[in-house]
Amino acid sequence: MTELYPLKFEPILLDKIWGGNTLAKEWGKNADPSRQIGESWELSAVNDNLSVVSNGFLAGNNIEEIIEVYMGDITGEAVYDKYGVEFPLLIKFIEANTDLSIQVHPGDSLARKRHNAYGKTEMWYILDSRPGAKIYTGFSNPVTREAYNKALEKGYLADLLNVEKSTKGDVYFTPAGRIHAIGAGNILIEIQQTSDITYRIFDWNRKNPDGSYRELHTDLAIDAIDYKASGKTVIRKEPANDKTENLVNCDYFICNILNFSSIIKKDYNLIDSFVIYICIDGEFLVHWDKGAEAVRKGETVLLPAMITNVVLEPRPESKILEVFINPYIK
Repeated sequence: MTELYPLKFEPILLDKIWGGNTLAKEWGKNADPSRQIGESWELSAVNDNLSVVSNGFLAGNNIEEIIEVYMGDITGEAVYDKYGVEFPLLIKFIEANTDLSIQVHPGDSLARKRHNAYGKTEMWYILDSRPGAKIYTGFSNPVTREAYNKALEKGYLADLLNVEKSTKGDVYFTPAGRIHAIGAGNILIEIQQTSDITYRIFDWNRKNPDGSYRELHTDLAIDAIDYKASGKTVIRKEPANDKTENLVNCDYFICNILNFSSIIKKDYNLIDSFVIYICIDGEFLVHWDKGAEAVRKGETVLLPAMITNVVLEPRPESKILEVFINPYIK
């Protein structure tokens, strides 16, 4: 079988009522700047939005097709045993030109029962934020279901939420069940389980271009919310140069950050997982035994599990997120 290589994918660009043009102008997403691009799906196995390879001999094939052929060579044997041909993570760039809706995602059990799907635990890495930009995450204090329902009915739900001022480099971890919203002025990377299930609770009384209101899912959300999920959650870590620093380690993914200006050697023999690199600044080369692939700011690359040793060469410096999973967690 032909040797695999670091894989890039065509971004899937989604227009959103709250989107803008910064992803097109500053992050290399090939879109008409007049479009309101809210999301760029960098790597997706969501039905009807399967990422398509853009480089090398596999160009034109989608993520599901290549996993069907290469199986554990792409994902890792343990990952393939657990997830099959469904790639387990979804990577997005998001631009919020106005506030996103207040929402919640179900956990695995509820999502499986209602939708025959995975739940949605996610994290955000703030790429940039305008002055005054906010993240809504959890309640400021634990609430009862009755207090939540009253606030929703009377129109002051936002007053119950924990609000944090976001700055470049901040990280927010949002397990399923934690109520949240991305505030206006944030550009971020979202790393999440492969799921597109969102229960929209409140949309700031915003109307669609045709004058209609977006659908809400308040009844579905009631049983999905963790009413005890509250308090500050921001993670702030600026890694030392040439040192890998962990940001999030959860049941569904591990995310590290690496700021480097020297050559870095990586040995992935023990993880039995694919690795995703997301370039958030600068440029670097991924060297493996068969060649090298350049990765620029705003690009995402999937390192197949069969490639266990690589050398990362900054040009002349770079900052990246490194993402993989622990397939042995039940």
